[in-house]
Amino acid sequence: MIIDQLKNLKLYTTLHPAIEKIAEYIAQNDLAGCEVGKHLLEGDDLFCNIAQTKAQTRAEAKLEAHRRYIDLQIPLEGVETMGYTPLELCSSIFTPYNEEKDVAFFRGQAQSYFQVETGMFALFFPQDAHAPGITPTGGKKAIFKIKMI
Repeated sequence: MIIDQLKNLKLYTTLHPAIEKIAEYIAQNDLAGCEVGKHLLEGDDLFCNIAQTKAQTRAEAKLEAHRRYIDLQIPLEGVETMGYTPLELCSSIFTPYNEEKDVAFFRGQAQSYFQVETGMFALFFPQDAHAPGITPTGGKKAIFKIKMI
């Protein structure tokens, strides 16, 4: 898991070639002005979901993990709290892995929480169970899905 300022995103291009493409996409597009929905950058290999989340507490947020995709999450409004637990410590499955949706959900709350403000991002790899979307009011966010190499 990585948390940083968007202005530093290009520092992480060695982790995956798609990160440079995302940085270019962000520079050329007003994410906050994008319509809610799926925006294809490179088909199923790289796309962005613009989402409008609802208010959610820590207790309501479910830990999730993915196998095929890396998540790069960017709050577009306000501050979002996100939870984190190493996947290897998630033992109680709430919803088994769904291959089509590339997600499994786990019981319990995250081990740690952090805030991601507008102008920041959180990068979650398959080994990172995460509980995103914790806000008192909800908000708009961008979720880039990067297919693992």
